[in-house]
Amino acid sequence: MNAPATSPTRTAPGALPLLGHGLQLARSPLPFISSLREHGPVVRIRIGPTPAYVVTDPALTRKVLVTDAAHYAKGGKIIDALRVFFGDGLATIADGDAHLRNRRLMQPMFNKAHIAERGDAMIEQVAAMVGAWPEARPREVYEDMNEVTLAAFLVALFGADLPEHLEGEFTALMPEIMKGTIRQTILPPWVTRLPLPANRAHAQRVARLRALIDQAIDHRASRATGSSSGADTPSGAETASGSEAGSGADTASGAEAVSGSGAIPGSEAASRSEAAPDAAGCPHAAVREQQAGLFDTLLTADNPLTRQQLQDEAITLLTGAIETTGTTLAWTLYEISRQPRIERRLREELATVCGDRPLRYGDLDHLPYARQVLQEAIRKYGPAWLVTRTATRDIDLGGHLVPQGADVVWSPYLHQHDPDVFADPAAFDPDRWTPENVSATRGSFLAFGDGRRKCIGENFAWAELQIILATILRTWQSFELTSPAPRPQAVVTVKPDRLTMEFRRKEAPARPTSDNPSREVTAPDPGPDTTPTPSGS
Repeated sequence: MNAPATSPTRTAPGALPLLGHGLQLARSPLPFISSLREHGPVVRIRIGPTPAYVVTDPALTRKVLVTDAAHYAKGGKIIDALRVFFGDGLATIADGDAHLRNRRLMQPMFNKAHIAERGDAMIEQVAAMVGAWPEARPREVYEDMNEVTLAAFLVALFGADLPEHLEGEFTALMPEIMKGTIRQTILPPWVTRLPLPANRAHAQRVARLRALIDQAIDHRASRATGSSSGADTPSGAETASGSEAGSGADTASGAEAVSGSGAIPGSEAASRSEAAPDAAGCPHAAVREQQAGLFDTLLTADNPLTRQQLQDEAITLLTGAIETTGTTLAWTLYEISRQPRIERRLREELATVCGDRPLRYGDLDHLPYARQVLQEAIRKYGPAWLVTRTATRDIDLGGHLVPQGADVVWSPYLHQHDPDVFADPAAFDPDRWTPENVSATRGSFLAFGDGRRKCIGENFAWAELQIILATILRTWQSFELTSPAPRPQAVVTVKPDRLTMEFRRKEAPARPTSDNPSREVTAPDPGPDTTPTPSGS
């Protein structure tokens, strides 16, 4: 039995009539959410006319996610908006038997042994893509990281032999879908239901994505039975009926909504093909051709998911692969470019472990500093900054009454910038994560969530992050920022507003260093955030 709520819940200052705190969330979301710590462990805000309760105390956040999780259901305005796109995928499905069943069914996909079996195929895919980048030309790093993470995840999810036209269309389609999804979460629900061109285009793209997932699933099923599939040829994309696309939009027009044919631009695709290992001369080629993808676990389950459920789970997994992993890698490269000492330590660690040979999946456990650098990027930049739950009944939260049906908000970004836990939280310091320091941060590092809704793909995320970072460092001996210092842009994740770099195979001239690695910068520190835009760009 909960003790009666006795503490008054303060309302954050600055609310406007009708808008509530919506203007502050739109104009300066990260400073605003961080400022709420000053007003108490539970703070009331208004999103439009609707109240929400922001939890700023990590101990109370643990109650929401773990101890009293049964009273805080997966939901809230952001989750409701994402559910339109994700369907009932693992990230958005309501709490209950269906969630537990699906989670148990998918858990084996993400155990370390399953991931290890696909590790070398992922390394080869990443090496081919990263090695094909033109030298000394400015590149859009955020877009590159999203493309590489998606390609690596497709290999892991559907196998190393996914037809090229499917991979190309996935790569072209997903960024546009993410922009549309971000728009759906920002705008009022009634606007997203209007027959506007942008809404129709988004629905068509989602329908096309579901048709592509169907083809990838059919491809895997045909490999298992030894039969041929329409997905193995480009014409398979044209004949997909999309009967299970979910939104009812015509899949042919959905394909037309994507710019061009969805193929990767010819010049880069050609160079990537040249950089890829020659299958005929590679002793592991036959093994890779037969290697199953993680998704085969779901296809061969004793009590398999329906086709609609398979689509929902694939969309959830693909989106997570792009939006969170790609964002983390972009910020990691930016911070490395500012701090030569960190870059040197990373390269020395890789040289010690790998010598002159290529990276192997088994090397990842021997690269602790690389993981520290990645974990610090996740801490500093999120990547998620706002997550919601819904109170299932009137409940006391640390002495504060939260009424039934209210949105309860928690912020990984807020907790991971708590100066009581992370000294000088604006500094980038990978040594926060050494074995002797890490215990002090427990309970405040919540990038993967906690409790029964904790991210199921955490092991995979760490593996993919380390593979891509190590491959970039092994392929390119230097890289430097060519754009102004990026500013964090808080939309669904905390992404850089603009980040371009040049990559070179030869080592650049030495840059000045300092005695304090967390303060060693060659470019200005990014500002707190910029205004999110409906396009997400």
